[in-house]
Amino acid sequence: MWRVVPHLCLRHRVRNASASESQQVASRWDRRRWLMGGSAGLLLSATGCTSRAQGREVVAYVALDAEFSQPILEEFENQTDIDVRAVFDVESTKTVGLVNRLIAERRRTRCDLFWNNEILHTLRLKKLGMLQPFEPPTDYQVPDTFRDPQAQWYGFAARARVLLVRKDLPSDARPASIQDLAEPKAGLRPAMARPLFGTTATHAAVLFSQWGKARATKYYRAVHEKSRIYSGNRQVAEAVGRGEVDFGITDTDDAIVQIEKGAPVEVVFPDQGESDMGTLFIPNTICILRGAPHRSEAQELARFLLSSHVEARLARGPSAQIPLRQDVSTRSRIAADAVRSAAVDFEQAARVWPEAMEVLGALFR
Repeated sequence: MWRVVPHLCLRHRVRNASASESQQVASRWDRRRWLMGGSAGLLLSATGCTSRAQGREVVAYVALDAEFSQPILEEFENQTDIDVRAVFDVESTKTVGLVNRLIAERRRTRCDLFWNNEILHTLRLKKLGMLQPFEPPTDYQVPDTFRDPQAQWYGFAARARVLLVRKDLPSDARPASIQDLAEPKAGLRPAMARPLFGTTATHAAVLFSQWGKARATKYYRAVHEKSRIYSGNRQVAEAVGRGEVDFGITDTDDAIVQIEKGAPVEVVFPDQGESDMGTLFIPNTICILRGAPHRSEAQELARFLLSSHVEARLARGPSAQIPLRQDVSTRSRIAADAVRSAAVDFEQAARVWPEAMEVLGALFR
């Protein structure tokens, strides 16, 4: 069951809490009523934000974890006269849950701006004709891979797909490629998240687009056989940190948590040889929904989120995200500067995703 905490006015500084915590928070919100409704178990605010009932507002659906995104949205509120009504989904399928909700609402759009923590499903929304062009900040400069030529989405603050590796592994068995998930050396125990959601799904779509269906299917069958499969990237990183597995593929934001906790692990950026594909970098993306009720306010929020200030803040923050803007001098603690990145056509990856999903859905039920 997935749970959404929607339309929370961030001026009230509400955390993305458990059900019991949410009830305690609600009692402090002027005794607002909360409703549990629908088969999906949606936790709904009945009255919304009351701090500026007649003021400007923007509705943002946010896939990046609330602990990372909410302080940034609060800063925007504090700098403007705009209230942000934020919708967070708290489960491992959060991007899919939010995108499915956007699609269900497409005839009567409620969301103004979607802050996605990956790119594949942003492109899915574009293909459905649900996005509208908008202008980024005038000083916004990123590689072309991370911006839409039709100006319907823009990327920022990437995460890299990395191997998190136990430090005590024998040097001759240490993994250096995503191929090691399918062919682990010396009986090592690899791990991967189920490739149906989030960045793991994006990674799968990229491989299907670059390798073709036959090779990618063979690879994922081998991974399914040789690797332990977890529900999400965070669970993979935690399993490596505990020593439950020897290495796993995860995202840099989950890897840095284990490193800074003092777990005996380190990051390996995979496939750095001359003939290798390089490491995949997956950006956060910002888009504005076609028919957005608060178009002007969404534009202001989009420009703020795509600013150098926000990228620097995300790099310094606990998720240690990797700046894409060329004018950001702040570097991520994950030390990705010298890494060779994979050349990716994300549009092509999105086109092959339905076919990949059919294969992977059968393998990783």
